[in-house]
Amino acid sequence: MTPTSTTALTPWAVHTALAYRPVIRLVSETADHGAIPHHALTSTLSDLSRTQIRRAIRRADSLHLLRRTPTSSALSPAGEELADVYEAVARWARQHNYPAPFWDFADRVHLALDLLTAEPRPIAGHAFAGHNAAERMLTDWITHHAQSMLPGGPSEGRA
Repeated sequence: MTPTSTTALTPWAVHTALAYRPVIRLVSETADHGAIPHHALTSTLSDLSRTQIRRAIRRADSLHLLRRTPTSSALSPAGEELADVYEAVARWARQHNYPAPFWDFADRVHLALDLLTAEPRPIAGHAFAGHNAAERMLTDWITHHAQSMLPGGPSEGRA
């Protein structure tokens, strides 16, 4: 079954694929600084274990977020789009001091994605309005890339 715009935005899809903190770190770090040489992954993502980095790369590869060469990993067009989604979600969270005024970027995005996909909404006085740009961007990204997010969906270049 191919997800439609009404079924694509599920907590499973978001948490399994997009809200994994190491994927958020990998995508945002690559978006901010460009291609990361493979030998520099552990120093660039020093707050992550080698296992977390490997899992993040596998998940990113399965979602076609990376364009990998023998020496480095850069973001694919899907990865660049997702980095924009993460930035929009983080911007909303910062504007609303969600979950608190001072919070780590990846954790803030992870928790805001929790809020965005929670049913019923709002949670603890916070809500993403239906017209919110971050919600639309996330829904559009998932809908556009839904086939990659299905169990057994396309998965090129697994690490």
